[in-house]
Order: sequence, then C-alpha cells, then structure tokens
Amino acid sequence: MSWFAALRDTAKAGLTLDRSLTNPMRALRGAVAAGLVVLPTLAVLGPSQATSAAMGAFIAGTATFQRSFRPRASLAVAAGIGLGMSTFLGYLAVGVPVAFVALLALWAFGAGMAWAVGPTAGVVAATTLAVMLVVVELPVSVTGALGHGLLCALGGAVQALVVLAWPIDSWRAQRDALADTYAALADYARRLRQDPTAHVDPEPFVVARQAAALTPWQERRRPPELRGLRTIAERIRPTLAALADPKVGAPAEGPERDRARHILAGAAQVLDGLARAIRSGDPFTMPEDSASLALARPATDGPGLRGAARRSARRLVGLLGKAADRLDREDRSAVTPAAPAGTGLRRPPLFRVVPSALRTVRRQFQPRSAVFQHALRLSGVAVFAYLAARISGIHHGYWAPMTAAMVMRPDFAQTYSRGVARLAGTTAGVLIATGVVQLFHPGPWVLAVLAVLCMGGAYLTLRTGYALMTVCVSSYVVFLLGLQPGDPVRTALERVVMTLLGGALALGAYALFPTWQTSRLPERLAEWLAAAGRYSAAVLAAFGDPAGPSPDLVRAALLDSREARSEMLAALDRAEVEPVHRTGTELTRKQIERARTAVGLLGRSTVLMEAHLPGPDSEPVPGAAGFADDVRDATAVAAAAVLLGQGVDFTQLRAEHARWDAELAARPADDRIEVARAGAKLVMHALAELEKAVRPRATAAPADPAGAVPSRA
Repeated sequence: MSWFAALRDTAKAGLTLDRSLTNPMRALRGAVAAGLVVLPTLAVLGPSQATSAAMGAFIAGTATFQRSFRPRASLAVAAGIGLGMSTFLGYLAVGVPVAFVALLALWAFGAGMAWAVGPTAGVVAATTLAVMLVVVELPVSVTGALGHGLLCALGGAVQALVVLAWPIDSWRAQRDALADTYAALADYARRLRQDPTAHVDPEPFVVARQAAALTPWQERRRPPELRGLRTIAERIRPTLAALADPKVGAPAEGPERDRARHILAGAAQVLDGLARAIRSGDPFTMPEDSASLALARPATDGPGLRGAARRSARRLVGLLGKAADRLDREDRSAVTPAAPAGTGLRRPPLFRVVPSALRTVRRQFQPRSAVFQHALRLSGVAVFAYLAARISGIHHGYWAPMTAAMVMRPDFAQTYSRGVARLAGTTAGVLIATGVVQLFHPGPWVLAVLAVLCMGGAYLTLRTGYALMTVCVSSYVVFLLGLQPGDPVRTALERVVMTLLGGALALGAYALFPTWQTSRLPERLAEWLAAAGRYSAAVLAAFGDPAGPSPDLVRAALLDSREARSEMLAALDRAEVEPVHRTGTELTRKQIERARTAVGLLGRSTVLMEAHLPGPDSEPVPGAAGFADDVRDATAVAAAAVLLGQGVDFTQLRAEHARWDAELAARPADDRIEVARAGAKLVMHALAELEKAVRPRATAAPADPAGAVPSRA
C-alpha cells in the first residue's frame, strides 16, 4: 500500500462515526459520579481544586469503560491512584524545569511500556500523563500538591463507590464473550455444511478464556448459568470439525454426507439459541423446527452415519444437551456453586498482578520490541513537544504534549487514525466551548455543570467514534479551565495551535521512527508454527499414553496455539494498512500468506485428532509418543528457520512417519489406530505444504507423501 493510500484510509477510519452509543445508564452513572466530586469540591475548596477532582473523576470513569473483564470498581481505583501519583510528582517537579522534563520523559516512557500489560493499562497510563500536563499548570505549593493528588485519587474512589452502589450490566462483558463463542460455533457449523474443511475464528474463544478468569469476588457472585459453558464450547468445536471432515468423518458424498449436513444445520440453530439465552439471561428454548428436533432426538441411531462420524454425531448431541441443561432455569440442581468454572481459571486481585505485570514489561525491555520502541517514541515526542511549547512562550503549551500522549499508539493504523480524529475533534471542541464561554460568560457553577455534561457526552460517545468523543473531552477541559482567569479567545487560539503541533509531532515521529508490523510477520508466523507443533505433539502423545497427563497438556498446548494464531491474524490485519512491503527477512509476503495457510491446516488436522482422543482406559497406540517427540522437534527447528527467512526441511520427519505408519498398517484394524494414522497423514500433508511455501525459489519442491489434497485457508 502506498503512503497516500495508507494515509487516506487511516484518516477516513479516524473520522468515521458509528451510530452505536454506550449504554446510556452507564454514561449517566459516570457523569453522576463526576458531579458528586466536582460540585462539592467547587463549593468547599474552590475552582483550582475542583479542576483536579474533575480530572480524576473523569479519567477514572473512563477506565471503567475500557475493554476489561476485571471489576469496574477496581479499574476506577487503580486509575485514581495513578492519577494521584502523577499529579503529585508533577507538582513537586514543575518548579524545577530540568526535573520536570526528566519526570515527563520517565513517565511517558513508563506509559508507553504499560502497553505490554494490555490496551487498558496503556490507555489509562497515557491519560495519567495527559492529566499531569494539565493540572501542573495551576499554581500550588508542596502542601497543595499533595491535596491535588489526593483529590485526583478521590475522583477514582467516588467512581468506584458509585459503580458498586449502582450496578449496571455487571456481567455484560462476560455474557457477551461467552455468547459470541456460541454464535461463532453456529456460524462454523453452517460453513461446514458447504466447506467441510473450513476454519473457525479463534478470536471469540480467546476472549471467552480471558472472560472466564475471575477474581474471588466475581467468582462468588457469578450468575449460575455462566458456569461450565465455555468448556462445553471448547469440546463442541473439534466435534463439529470431526463430523464434517471427509477424512475422519462423514464421506464427501452420499447419504452419510446428507445426514451430516442435516445434523450440522440443526446444531447451528441450537447453538444460536444457546447464544441468545446466554446473552439475554433468559431460559433456553429448543428451536421448533424439523432440523433441530431431528437433532434433539436420537437421530444418529438411524441409518446413515457409521464409525467415527457416528461417534462424533452422538458426542455433538450430548454436548448440546449438556449446554442446554446448564441454561435450564427450572433445574438448578444441575448447577451448583461447586460447578466447574471452565478450566478453573482464577484472576487474582488487581494488586497481586503487579509482580506479573512487571515481569511482562521486563520481557518487552529490548530494542526489537514494538512496545519498547513505542515507549521511546512517546517519551521523545512528549519532551520535544513540551520544550517546543515552552520556548514559544505560549501559556497553554501543555496541549501539545497532551495531544501527542493521547494520539500515539504502538501501531501505524491506530496512531494515524486517532491522530486525525484528535486534531479534528480537539479543534472543533475547543472552538465550540470557547465560543460558549465568550458569548454567554457563564459563572463558575454553570461551567462546572457544563463540564459534567460534557463528561457524560464523552462516556456516551465512546463507541461512536474517537473524533466525536474528542469534541466532548476538549469541551469539558475548556469549561474546567474556564474556571481559571484568562482571555478566552487567545486561550482558544493557543490550544488549537498547540493541538496541531502535538498531533503533527506524533504523526511525524511515527513516520521517522516507525514500528512496522509487516517486518514482524515472520516472527509471529514462527511463534504460531512452534505452538501448533507442540499442540500436534501433545495430541499424538495422548494417543500414545491415554492414561497419562496428556489431556491437561493438550489443553494448554491448544490455548497457546490459539493465542499465537490470534496474534498472527491481528498482525496481518495491522500490516495490511501499512505503507511498507518488506518483511525484514528473505520471505516475501506471498510466502508468508502461503505458510500461514499451511500452519492453519496443521492446527485443523490436530483438532480432528483431538475430537477422537482415546479414553484413559484405552490401549495406547504403539509408537505415537515417539512420533509426537519427532513432530515437536521438527516444528521447533522449522520455526527457527522461518524466523530467519530460510527454507524448512522435513525429510527426516517424513522418514520417521513412513516407518511408523508401516508399523501401524501391519497391526489389526482398530479405530484408535486408524484415527491416529489418518491424523498423522493430515499433519504431514500440512508440513509438506509449509515446506513448499517457504522454500527458496531455486529449490525444487519435495514430494508430498500424504496424498496431496488441496490446502484450504
């Protein structure tokens, strides 16, 4: 993509508005909490203190709207504490220019590194930097600095108390995450009817796993119908794939394929019904149509399906029935407080994740890390913008570094789209709010009320678009600072100029010091290949030792593979809008795309085997454990080669597979052995496709021993 096209598309994305709004009651709750802080502070302590309290209340409220499955009250408290610390330290250092510049550089670097923990931490950290730049402009003593810091923290505490006293959609995020998983399974079942080798979207499963990790407080209050459903969904996914796949399920054509399509259609409708019940909290009702009724009855006992396909269909019916039982409100005896919570995930309290967060940040502390480069870029731009504003002599110069801090993100698309939206929204908001102040000359109480209303508008438009939300944010800041003396017209002009300067510096810095996702695609592909190889090895090892700890290992390997695939797909999406084409290695984008398809086929082949894992009391498949070790080692070596942009060679693994397959072929026919042989052939075919995808151009393609079947993305 050319620079012109990339800038055009990102600018268009930044200025695009959506019709959706945040839950109005949640927006009202946030505005009420802010009002409970601002108005009493204004009445008792005055305009300067009210400004700090309002900043704390607004940013803490904004934190509760971030995408997170933690309790909203915890997010508000954490944001309030961060704001209090940044404000207090900023006040102490602002009297010494060199000290404040050093503090600004360090705080901006820390805010950039916070993205290693997650987007929520990154956004909240950036807002603490912006608030520090605003409130330190107010004259204050050391004692007053402590007071302003405590007022910012008080804003977060009040937001947390209001969230606890006025719960709204407390489990909405968890319900939506789980419902999206079942809706994705329904879509997957429909696609399998037409494309038996279709892939499922991993993102809903990744999000559902994040949502299933609860704090002890959440665990005690979780609605009963949310218990155990994610584990069932995880088991439904490979069962659907095993039923549809012509290699290990129903044949490609004939009566069995028609029966499989019929069952998949019914499963899709049942899954849709489950998704609706989970999302709404209403009882589940079996759809009243022939396909679903046929599925609900023991339809698989009739003529049609045989062998592995018959077992998959029976397992699917049982899993759907178990999910429906979980949602049956008339039989709560099946859902007790001791019911399993998925995989037993537990999210520790917020203060206990600090050591883990620090370790995560430390792992990103290396020059090649995108987060580290973002932190350096943010620190440099914030300091340069602050110094440029100070040298210019403009009183409201802090708007330049504040704009840069709120615009910059670790990737190109978000930085440029938000940059354009921020410039347009801030300019409009400053001009509108300043016009109101200039025309009507509102008093302090009216300005405070207008600021609270703009806070509510910002909360309400969080989902509408960053440009419109920025209009509300800029207006509320103008109204708050209108409590201080000054010429409003000159102030508005200075704010607009500084906003343009800060935005231009942020966008220019990214252009001069970019962090391209395109150059990191080989790294993401290598991580996914290694994780997919460990997943395949874990499943094969489960066939070799059914009584061992393999189920737990399979589960952990599946989650790692899914996370790696999700990161790869996200990197591809971000790379699509970048104005660069080089991957940083000898591999081309076309080779990476073909390799991605091959690794996806490797994962899907393993899913098919996982659907037929033997029980703990089953006889082991001879040689499966040894071949699993071979697959793990070979894919690890191949991942290193992909990372370096080199070709991969599975010649030795093909020889081991041929030997093992011949050994199994000589044994008496057995379902476990047949599934293991068929799955291993699919794995080898996927690896052969990978071998061809990344081979050097001058090298001839190796033979495909697995009986070439066209690879599906």
